[in-house]
Amino acid sequence: MRVTTFSDFALRVLMYLAVQADRRATVDEIAAAYGISSNHLTKVVHLLGRAGWVQTVRGKGGGLRLGQPAESIRLGEVVRLCEGNAAYVECMVADLSHHCRIAPACKLSSILSGAFKVFYAELDKHTLADLVQEPAALSELLAAPS
Repeated sequence: MRVTTFSDFALRVLMYLAVQADRRATVDEIAAAYGISSNHLTKVVHLLGRAGWVQTVRGKGGGLRLGQPAESIRLGEVVRLCEGNAAYVECMVADLSHHCRIAPACKLSSILSGAFKVFYAELDKHTLADLVQEPAALSELLAAPS
């Protein structure tokens, strides 16, 4: 299984904000810390803000901070939101015009569906707080101000 870059960036943003809980951060700051595009992060932050996981403050002294306690942000919920309902193989597409010839005898879609249930069940066991149990070490690696 592979998580998209969008989900990866979403988790990174949340981790950064959890480590920097005592202050506000900016998209540019987070992008620089990870060495990734601030344009991509802007889209990620927008989605996280709509979900209530990130709070944005505009104006002088503005920035980003967690919108909820790290203990209440479940990793499975974040990844589900970011990944959407994409079909992983053709037979999982609802549009019947792409119907697979072997679908009536093939078990692939049910096996993949079961695998994703297990994948998300494992993610649901963990929160953002689990990812940032060593905030000092993470902060140092990200060269974030203390």
